[in-house]
Amino acid sequence: MTGLNVRFDDGPTPVHAVRDASFSLNAGRCLALVGESGSGKSVLARSLLGLAGPDATVTADQLRIAGYDARSFGPREWRAVRGRRIGLVAQDALTALDPVRPVGREIAEPLLAHHIVPRRAVRARVLELLDRVGMPEPGARAKDRPHQLSGGQRQRALIASALAADPDTLIADEPTTALDASVQARILRLLGELTRDGMALLLISHDLTVVEALADEVAVVQDGRIVESGPTARVLEAPRHVCTRKLLAAVTGARRRTALPPGPATGGTPLLQVTDVVRTFQESRGVRRTAVDGVSFSLRDGEALGLVGESGSGKSTLARMVLGLLEPDAGSVRLAGEPWSAVPERDRRRRRHALQLVPQDPLSSFDPRWPVARVIGEALAAAGRPRRDRAALTRALLERVGLSPEHVTYSPRALSGGQRQRVALARALASGPRLLVCDEPVSALDVTAQAQVLDLLRKLRAELGLATLFVSHDLTALRGVCERVMVMHDGRIVESGPVAEVFAAPRHPYTRALLEAVPRRLRAVRHPKAPLRLADAAEPAQGRL
Repeated sequence: MTGLNVRFDDGPTPVHAVRDASFSLNAGRCLALVGESGSGKSVLARSLLGLAGPDATVTADQLRIAGYDARSFGPREWRAVRGRRIGLVAQDALTALDPVRPVGREIAEPLLAHHIVPRRAVRARVLELLDRVGMPEPGARAKDRPHQLSGGQRQRALIASALAADPDTLIADEPTTALDASVQARILRLLGELTRDGMALLLISHDLTVVEALADEVAVVQDGRIVESGPTARVLEAPRHVCTRKLLAAVTGARRRTALPPGPATGGTPLLQVTDVVRTFQESRGVRRTAVDGVSFSLRDGEALGLVGESGSGKSTLARMVLGLLEPDAGSVRLAGEPWSAVPERDRRRRRHALQLVPQDPLSSFDPRWPVARVIGEALAAAGRPRRDRAALTRALLERVGLSPEHVTYSPRALSGGQRQRVALARALASGPRLLVCDEPVSALDVTAQAQVLDLLRKLRAELGLATLFVSHDLTALRGVCERVMVMHDGRIVESGPVAEVFAAPRHPYTRALLEAVPRRLRAVRHPKAPLRLADAAEPAQGRL
């Protein structure tokens, strides 16, 4: 591919999303695209599948897939390529999966569409793929719809679907974003095995430890341009461009960052009191699964408490009970000394401004028809802000979370994943809450944006006494925000205490395993291969679609 350009000219502000991008990717190689949110990485990758969008204008001096000139592809040729030649792991798993059908059928679709295995063998192949990506209880999970899975489980289902037709090339857009450290390590091993077996991998990631573990080559994207590229070791160890140096500096800064010292008083009524809560769900064939089993904790004004555990451990279910979106089957939740669970919603509504959610999947929480101004304006209206003040307040909130005021006109789908996450944070702050429940709030952000959001959360706590329940699989991010941490496993809190103590001397075997899976530093673990040329590479042999 040489000279790729992607423009969006139909919106209020024309956007030149990709500018003269050139690279080649051969079998058994991994090329990583890195860069800040909104730099054009995802648009570039989706253009290689003809999925830049109906409003996009895509041009290229050369764009060849399996030896064919993709510039002349029509719908029929693209259908033959998608899934079979090139698989895609999209960034937002919830919106990428069909919400009305079980994930097993989603994974089966490419198997049937491309006649990969006989129909009678499809179910066995689906379960094999789910097991390969680390899905617990593959038989049961294959029957679940996406909303019944945790964020990490949805991500694994999406990866299984992308691998189903055994593609020659895999485009993986933040494939480990929603995964805890142990599952992330398993997926990285799987991707490494696939490339060693000959699959080409285009990896998009803001996590430089993931990039270093997998990539033979790195291309750094800024404002739609590839500003630096080369062998991974050279780019990460001796970066030449200021953008690359900024990304690496943010990683170093994140690992040095520590939480604010405890500020709230230890006496008095806690802001949040959770006591022995239990929540079960009915699965197929009448089987009930306990998602949260007898959990208790308290949280005071200005305090930040981290909740960590593997995907499916019950973290999000517990957070939803705190928010009053799920009722516990047993136990209680109290907010500011008053009952919060087991009360009519009309009694909760007058107090809902006091706690707000920063969700894991921001796009699914936005009305896709609304621009950013209305998304935030609705929250301001619910908080009682006069109409005449909302435009100015919206711009101020966007600036506070690191976005430009001009983003008020954007549709959420026109934003990058990281930009959408920041809009979600701005919306949460609109009501002036006392407590933020942050469900993986930085999982979709590049390292520099992560640092900005984490620093913002620290600043808000210092200035406003804002309490935070920080749900995350990212132990580095959690260390930078929280004083206390709870480790959740199979619905129970297996260990808790000050962050420094738990991380330095974990007592529970699961906590030790979780910490051991976290990369300690950037280090090369790639398999040796010849360098990949990013321009003027020899054309591949003519192939069949």
